Amino acid sequence: MATQAATIEHILDTLSVLPLTSRKMFGEYALYLDGRTVAFICDDTLFIKPTSGALAVLPEAERGPAYPGSKDYIIGSEALDDPELCARALRAAWADTPEPKPKKPRKRS
Repeated sequence: MATQAATIEHILDTLSVLPLTSRKMFGEYALYLDGRTVAFICDDTLFIKPTSGALAVLPEAERGPAYPGSKDYIIGSEALDDPELCARALRAAWADTPEPKPKKPRKRS
């Protein structure tokens, strides 16, 4: 089941204190904070990257796979009830995530 656009709008609105962006991927979405992937939204559910910092902010949060075969992520649905807490977890995930490597230019033939 693909994530609905209304869910993305709701999550981005709820977490508007952060400069989050989203990108559609295979019917689901990735959430980015300053260019780094910090969460996924799959089946209308927020999944936060389980970095050490995010786990310290949400130690009791439920965990589960974001998609079949994935590792367990922090299920952030309850954290959305406290947007400030959820924002802290996403900032912590951002701090623990390395900057993306620059893309190599494609060779033209």
